Amino acid sequence: MWEPYKKGFKAYLQLEKSLSDNSVQAYGRDLEMFIHFLQDKAISKNPGEIILKDLQHFLKWITEMGMSATSQARIISGIKAFYKYCLLEDICKSDPTTLLEAPKLKRALPDTLSFDEIEKIIEVIDLSKPEGGRNKAILETMYSCGLRVSEVVNLRISQLYTDLGFIRVIGKGDKERLVPIGSSAVKYISIYKEQIRVHIAPQKGNEDVLFLNNRGSKLSRVMIFYIIKDLAQKAGISKTVSPHTFRHSFATHLVEGGADLRAVQEMLGHASITTTEIYTHLDREFLRKTLEQFHPGFRS
Repeated sequence: MWEPYKKGFKAYLQLEKSLSDNSVQAYGRDLEMFIHFLQDKAISKNPGEIILKDLQHFLKWITEMGMSATSQARIISGIKAFYKYCLLEDICKSDPTTLLEAPKLKRALPDTLSFDEIEKIIEVIDLSKPEGGRNKAILETMYSCGLRVSEVVNLRISQLYTDLGFIRVIGKGDKERLVPIGSSAVKYISIYKEQIRVHIAPQKGNEDVLFLNNRGSKLSRVMIFYIIKDLAQKAGISKTVSPHTFRHSFATHLVEGGADLRAVQEMLGHASITTTEIYTHLDREFLRKTLEQFHPGFRS
């Protein structure tokens, strides 16, 4: 009975929303989960007959199945997207998901590296190999500019204004921002460009890409994950370290140092200040630990 709605929703996501195959499949799975619930509870209603109470029972059902708050929130966003489609297509007259609340998610903060730990990771890079010089330039740039992994792999030579101390970054939603770059990162980018990259023949379409693999292609995001994981292991760091850890550490160190939150938002390319505000919570924790460590009145 829900088959035509499933097909229509899929077409809407592909054609009107231009979503990736992975996203379309994820939304499809969320809707399947809801249909499975209706079958399980012998509820024979079409989408236009579903009311808020049904959705609340569904939420209770997935909670009892042991779904995490994150999974629940994702499934609910899938159901909400489905009802947006139903309203557009006049399948239903009102949206039953309007008052449906997802479980409150606590922002899980990734591990932060201290400046010394970042130095340790960079120090274990083997500079006798060509990829070592490239990896050093990558890590210096990531920490200096707080880049996302997608931003570093897509960084182009034409986006470098190193004489002015800036790089032009194209972030989420193709938004551009100018980010200051430190002298250490500039130095290692120059060494990489002049001594290593010149010996690599870029593949067609990759001529302007800054960081290349040994076949002359753009690096994959997975490759950056692999490089960082491997170096952290060699440096004897037991924390969970990913490319995002460098971005996270960049922001944390700025806020701990007293940087203005709007300036940090601008450099990170956050659309909303709320996202940047997680670093103030982190900062409060840092202040508390500092007091406990150094203030006699805080010692138990």
